[in-house]
Amino acid sequence: MLASFLITFREALEAALIIGIIAAYVAKLGRKDLNRYIYAGIAGAIVASMAIAVVFKFVYGEFEGRAEELFEGGAALTAAIVLTYMIFWMAHNSKKIKGEMQEKIDIAVSKGEMLGVAALSFIAVFREGVETVLFLGTLAIQSPFDTILGFILGVAVVVILSFVMFKGVYRLDVSKFFKYTSILLILFSAGLTAYGVHELNDAGIIPPVVEHVWDINPPQNMDGSYPAFHEKGIIGSSLKALVGYNGNPSLTEVLAYIGYWIIIGIFVYRTYQIPKVKHEGS
Repeated sequence: MLASFLITFREALEAALIIGIIAAYVAKLGRKDLNRYIYAGIAGAIVASMAIAVVFKFVYGEFEGRAEELFEGGAALTAAIVLTYMIFWMAHNSKKIKGEMQEKIDIAVSKGEMLGVAALSFIAVFREGVETVLFLGTLAIQSPFDTILGFILGVAVVVILSFVMFKGVYRLDVSKFFKYTSILLILFSAGLTAYGVHELNDAGIIPPVVEHVWDINPPQNMDGSYPAFHEKGIIGSSLKALVGYNGNPSLTEVLAYIGYWIIIGIFVYRTYQIPKVKHEGS
């Protein structure tokens, strides 16, 4: 539930921020009549995202055995790739996204193409919706009820925050928001990568090399329940969904997890690192 809550919160908040930027700029232009196009874009994006979720559920339900493992592994790695792309995209565009949004609105208004405003809001919400479906789809495979509950809580919190912060969203430093949430995204994506490799180990696509680098899963309780830190226990299952925790990982799973952190972590650090100003005479 924690993992699905954080993912939903982060994705929904990003969509809300971009919609807030669009709405605030439209209000600044004195064109509140354009709000109906913004709402239309949001509604269309929500419907389209729900359709993607239904397709994902339908397709997954058709698989079993090795095909199911292949699908789960492929879905997790696909979600990790999309998430990594978003990390790269935010690193390069976080400082100019607000200006680009305003420029696109100016062009749409000047040409009388009001559907362009609807398209902007549609894309902002639909992109986050598709990402959410991909991420939560892999979590729902492990724990459907907790994933749905986390999703509902995440959306509820963002809706409440949106009403509170929209008055000041125009002054928000969007680049800082993207910078700090990139750390959260790396955390999720590393876990998705490890989970994808784990499923492909089981499917026989990626060799484990060493089947269990370590095995710290405590034994099952006498009543059939799992200890808290077992990967199927209360704490272990949350860590598994959130950071890719596994009590008995393969060598390729460990290498994939550590390798992702090193490669992507270095990239994000270098991209967001504030250049030091050299003083004269130093």
